[in-house]
Amino acid sequence: MKLFLKGTKCFTEKCPIERRNFVPGQHGKARRAKMVGYGIQLREKQKVRRIYGVLERQFRNYFEKAADMKGVTGENLLQLLERRLDNVLYRMGLGSSRSQARQVVLHGHIAVNGRKVNVPSFLVKPGDTVEVREGSKGHKGVQESLQESAHRSAPPWIEVDAAALKGKVTALPRKDDIAMPISEQLIVELYSK
Repeated sequence: MKLFLKGTKCFTEKCPIERRNFVPGQHGKARRAKMVGYGIQLREKQKVRRIYGVLERQFRNYFEKAADMKGVTGENLLQLLERRLDNVLYRMGLGSSRSQARQVVLHGHIAVNGRKVNVPSFLVKPGDTVEVREGSKGHKGVQESLQESAHRSAPPWIEVDAAALKGKVTALPRKDDIAMPISEQLIVELYSK
């Protein structure tokens, strides 16, 4: 499945998944193992981990925090992952991919509510203002990522001012706001064993 982790590479017909949709090796085309139960759940968890660029222990911590919150655990998990600062920047269009947005945060180009933040896992709250710091507005990487991500629109829970390179989180993200086909129930079942 295409996860669009490399930015704009898989939007063309030259995408490796389009050209060779089978496993590598001599018997790749002939044999395909059937996925059942645990394998399907594990694959879904790994897919979500790779989409958001989170390591295993960090993902487990997010799950435990989501389980302690009120409401549906799966939706809480996706809400926590969507609220990460690197993901918010990607959603705002200040990064061509989540990993590129993560690098922008790590290099200290971002301020939340006027204070410099260089932690990609920082969780934003409704009412927070995320902006590119004054000294970084002319940064080449930020400008290039703005041009590359101009075709994406921001989700309804973020107000974006592209000219000022800033955005405001207006509400908590919902499951409907995520464009990727994620089945969070499989992840909950996996961790509930």
